[in-house]
Amino acid sequence: MAMPMRFDPLVDLDGIWTTQLAEHYLPLPELPDVRYECIDGRLVMTPAEVGTNSYAEGKLIRILGPTAECAGFFVYGQVNLTFSPQRWIQPDVTVLHGLPKDDEEDRWIPARLCTMAVEFVSPGSRRQDFVDKPRRCAEALVPYFMRVEVSRRLQRAVVELFALGTSGVYDTVARAVSGERLRADAPFPIDFDPAELLP
Repeated sequence: MAMPMRFDPLVDLDGIWTTQLAEHYLPLPELPDVRYECIDGRLVMTPAEVGTNSYAEGKLIRILGPTAECAGFFVYGQVNLTFSPQRWIQPDVTVLHGLPKDDEEDRWIPARLCTMAVEFVSPGSRRQDFVDKPRRCAEALVPYFMRVEVSRRLQRAVVELFALGTSGVYDTVARAVSGERLRADAPFPIDFDPAELLP
């Protein structure tokens, strides 16, 4: 008599993942520390951030927080930014213009509440950080996108700020490398040297 097949969510739910299934099965016991994102029902898993990025994320929240909050925005760390029940990403920093209305929205934050998604480039997810995530945010009409690339070895940080253009893609608003200042008036006053993100 054949042994019954053991249920494996990674295999058996491939292509049909939803926020509801994620509530039930994630995080996986064998992979508790990975980032879980979902694109059209397919789970995308990436390792936890490197220490340098984690440090820089915390620093960026402290830099952006005061002026963002004065302008009526809310600066979050990593959240489930949700485009549909089968599509969500987890930006490293997320700026909202409205607060979730209930526990469900707090867990699966609707993209309509997002003013700016911030991605820190990771070696294992360069294509996602440079192409896929900006495209998904633009399709969801998230007004701003920021990309940060930090190199501990080179002691160098690059920050780029993009705004959604009339063509439906992001246009570069400002760019700065360590030793320069990133300046922008919107979505709120931004003025800092990317070197401040280095440990």
